[in-house]
This record gives sequence, C-alpha cells and structure tokens, in this order.
Amino acid sequence: MKRSLARAVPHRLSPASVPGSAPEDRKGRWLARVGLSCGWLLSATLGALAVSAPAQPAGPAVPASAPAPAEAASAGGSATEAAPVVNSWLDAPMFYELLLGEMALSTGHPADGFDVMLDAARRSRDGTVFQRAIEIAVQGRSGDRALAAAKAWRKSLPQSMDALRTQVQLLVATEKLDELPGPLGELIERQPEAERSAVIAGLPRFLAGVHDKDQALTAGTTALTPYLNEAATRTATRTALGRLAAAADQNDKALAYLQQAHQDEPLAAGPVLLAMDLMASKPAAEDVVRDYLARPEALAPLRLAYVQALEQRQRLTEAVAQLRLVVAQQPDMAQAWLTLGALLTELQEPREGIRALDRYFALQKAPAATDGGAPDEPEERQQRAYDYACIVQADAHEQLGQLGEAARWLDKVPAERTDLALLVRRAALMARQGQVDAALALVKTGPAKGNPDARARLLGQAQVLRDAGRRPAAYELLKDAVQAAPDDAGLIYEQAMLAEQLKRYPEMETLLREVIRLKPDDAQAYNALGYSLAERGQRLDEARQLIQKAVGLAPDDPFILDSLGWVAFRQGEPEDALKLLRQSYATRPHAEVATHLGEVLWTLGRHDEALKYWREAQQREPDSEALRETLKRLNVKL
Repeated sequence: MKRSLARAVPHRLSPASVPGSAPEDRKGRWLARVGLSCGWLLSATLGALAVSAPAQPAGPAVPASAPAPAEAASAGGSATEAAPVVNSWLDAPMFYELLLGEMALSTGHPADGFDVMLDAARRSRDGTVFQRAIEIAVQGRSGDRALAAAKAWRKSLPQSMDALRTQVQLLVATEKLDELPGPLGELIERQPEAERSAVIAGLPRFLAGVHDKDQALTAGTTALTPYLNEAATRTATRTALGRLAAAADQNDKALAYLQQAHQDEPLAAGPVLLAMDLMASKPAAEDVVRDYLARPEALAPLRLAYVQALEQRQRLTEAVAQLRLVVAQQPDMAQAWLTLGALLTELQEPREGIRALDRYFALQKAPAATDGGAPDEPEERQQRAYDYACIVQADAHEQLGQLGEAARWLDKVPAERTDLALLVRRAALMARQGQVDAALALVKTGPAKGNPDARARLLGQAQVLRDAGRRPAAYELLKDAVQAAPDDAGLIYEQAMLAEQLKRYPEMETLLREVIRLKPDDAQAYNALGYSLAERGQRLDEARQLIQKAVGLAPDDPFILDSLGWVAFRQGEPEDALKLLRQSYATRPHAEVATHLGEVLWTLGRHDEALKYWREAQQREPDSEALRETLKRLNVKL
C-alpha cells in the first residue's frame, strides 16, 4: 500500500553538566566570562583584601559624638580587642604577575598569559586563579593546557570538588576517556549517599556527546563497577550502563542490564524507559514494559510514554488500548483524552473519537485570545493543543460527512494562529462543497502563520485539486513545478502519485526512479513502485525486492507490510500473505488493508471471515475505491 507525501574544545563548558555538580553559580565560575577584561582580577583583589582586613563586629551604628575606643578605655570602659590579622596571598608581586597574565592575553598571546596565570595559581593555591587559567586555555582552544591546569588545581587542592568536577568535564570534552575512570569514580564516590543514584543516572547524558561510544561504555563500566551490587545504587548503575551499551550499539548487553535492573526493582522507572527505547532493536525489551504496566502501581506518565513509543512505531491499535487504561486510571487527564481522540480519528473511528475529544474540551478551557504580545511557553502549548483538538474534531465530523460541523470546528482556530495546513483543510472542505475556485484562491493567497513559501502553497493547491477530483489539473500543476525544480524529490513523488492515479504507469515509474536516485533512503518511493507493480501483476520478483528494500528502511510501517503481504499473494503464497496482512491490520486497521486481507481469505475459501473484514472496511471508509473495485471484480455483495 502506498502513501503520498572536527570537534574542538568548546569555548564554554558548563559545570552544571558534570555529574554531581550543583546548578547554582560559584565564586569565580570561569564559564560566565565572555570578554578579555580584568574584572575577575578586581574581584579577586577585593576578596583577598577582605580576608586580610580586621573583622568588624556587627551592631548598631556608633554616633558621631561617641568617644573613641581608647578614650572609653581610659574612662573605665574596655575597648574591643582587635581581630588577628590574616595576611592575603595577594601581595604586590602576585598582583603584578596576575596583571602580566591578563596583559599577555589581551595583546594576543594566550599561551604566555596561560603560563603566567598557571604559575600564579600554583603559588597562590587559590581556586579562582586556577579557574582563570583554565578559561584562558579554553579561549585559546587548547584542551591540553586546560586539562593540565585542572590537574595542577587538583594537586594543589586535592579536596576541592570544583577542581575534580572540572577535571572530569575536561576529560570528556577533550575525549581523553582512557584517563576518565579514576577521576569519575572518585567524583561519584564523594557524592552524598542520598544523591549518588541520581548522579549515576545522569552519566549517560553527560557522556552522550563523545564520539567513541565503546570507549565511553568502557570508562563508565570501570567507574561504576563498585556500585553494581549495592542495594542503593544497583538499579541506577545497571540502567546507566544499559544506556551506554545501547549508545554503543551493544544491544544484547543493554538488554541484559535492563532485565536485571527490572528484576531487582520491578517498580523502578529507569529500566522501563530504557526498555521502551530498545523495543525497536530488541523486541524482548518490551516484555519488561508490559510486566511493569501490568502492575497496579504502574504510573500513568510511564504508560503515556509507552503510548508514544507505540505511536512512533505506528502500532495505533495498541496505543489506543493503553490510552483507555490511562483515562480509566486518571479520568481528568485532558492530554490523554486528546491523544485518544486523535488516534481514534486516525483509525477511522470518528464517533468514539468525537466522544473522547468532547471530554478533552470539557476538561480544557479554550485559551484566551492574545493581546498582540507573545504568549509564555505554557500558554503557547495550551493554545497549540486546543487548536489541534479543534482540527481533529473537524476531521472526525468530516469522516461522518458532516461538512458544516467540520467547518465550524476549523473556524474555532483564530486567524493569527492559522497556518497553511489549516488553510488547506478549510479549502478542502470548500472544494467538497463545490467551491473549488474559491478554495484554490484561499490556498494561493490566504494569510497564514509562518509566511509559507510558494512551494508549500503549490502543494496545497495540488491537494485541493486532487481531493476535488481534478487530477489532470493537479498533475499539470505539479509537472510545471517539477520542471522549475527538477531536483525536488518531494514534488516529483507527488507528481508520481498523481500519474499512478491517472494510470500513466510509465511516467509514474520514471518519476519514482528519479526520487530513488535523489533520495536513496526514501522508503515510500521503493514501496510505491513495488506496490504498483504488484497491483498490476507485473515483474513480481522485482516488486518484491523493491518492497523488501522499503521494509529495511522503515520496518515499523504497517502500510509497507501490507504491500509485502500483497506481493506475496500475487506470487501465489496466500498463507504467507495472510500472516503479513494480519500483522499489518492488527497494527493499523486501514480499509485498504482490510480489503486485501478479505481477498486472500476469500481465495482460501474462508468466505465468512472475508466478509467480516470487508464490512469493517466499508464501515471505516464507505467510499473506499479499493473495496468497491475488489467486490465488483469478485462479484460479491455485502
């Protein structure tokens, strides 16, 4: 079934991205500085002077007429004893050395400035000066110098957590992962016990940017091994190692880690989320998800995450089943009702979809109109969700043939939030009511959010013409567009689909082969060509090869699976075809898939079952051209 349509050391390194670092700013944080000014030096000077100044006791202000402390003492009182003086490290030679370092940097000699600053840092044993030396190295794009300064900082101040975090971060930024396990392990060990699991859980995200994923896994394994068997950290550790293994394409190892983590702690969320990510490559991972969700303590957000994973793999029937459980568990969750309504409408179950959407609207008030200013992010999300719900509600009513009601729902989206896709939907409704020219004018010149370009508007016009039954006009429109942009694979694909509908098969094949040349990874182009050959009973071996190529590029696409089942049927393999078509229909019960499934069953003599699928197809899509032609060819009346 076919469907249309050289890494350098970073200038800024955030300490908050290092495992175990606190999010708040620290004194002298070297990342916050942008220019080459000596402002940091003034701060350091004032700080050092504050250390050397005598401490003043807190208290009320002394009136101007009050006697001096010496006078008070001679009058029988006692003067406040002076606090002991603590000499600052910032003496005149040190200040001069710091100034020389800044001057060298400002005059274009960062290496000299770094050397002077690092020497000052070693002599002062002050973390702020070490941080400045590292910043100079980073500004000079020298990861090795920055790392050398971090190591010197750690040697001078071995108990400094800032020094340790900075070293770990620089080892990752410079991808010196062979040196990472020791400092990383020490950083984790020095975390408070209550925070250690969270730090371990964040490790895969911290290492996500490195190129050598295998080495990242090795470093992580070495650093985390001490925590594999501790009850407080074993689940976080196995989940983190599982994610690192998955990033390194070692999916068997990742599966083993997450299975053990789930066995140790069945209600932990981390292994379940990892299992969802692994479902595509390791189907056994889904058993962990199902086991978790079967428990009464299963959290609704994790079930929604599973819904999203199923939706991404186009397993919409299963996603709907999970959403029903979510809304039963939390009936006031508006977003779940919206997603349920959208999926039901996508599955061509408009009446139930409308009921779910009505529940969403009852829970979610319409967003207030904007006053011309930009809405904040939560308000903007609410607006987008509400607009989307109105559009889906319109789709559901359109499926029921209630065109006036569909238009009413589309009109609920205000003009300032109307994009081209919504404009095309409005135009399609107008075209279905005979207002084709007005619909085309709306798409061509109507105001739309985002200022869509001429290409996007042209595709919208072609869609309106196609939906209005004016396929030759749509074909000519796209033909002219392709002549003007001969390398636009999207335009060529749409022209090919119209050529197929017009039964211009040689043109269709030429166009699809051009799409494949321009985009060798376009699964839909391979599938469309293979399916067309299979549908016409031509070059079936080649058709099967094309569709198998499409399956390799998009293994979760149920429509491509339908094509593979259909070509198997055409090649005289009805049992294999039946298995593939059932699998496609279970994932996405589309009317055309049901039509194919019914024909295979009819050929096998299972007429009652065939009639059942055909009636379902008719109920879902009363105007299905594929169903009508099949029933006519087989001389079957429902």
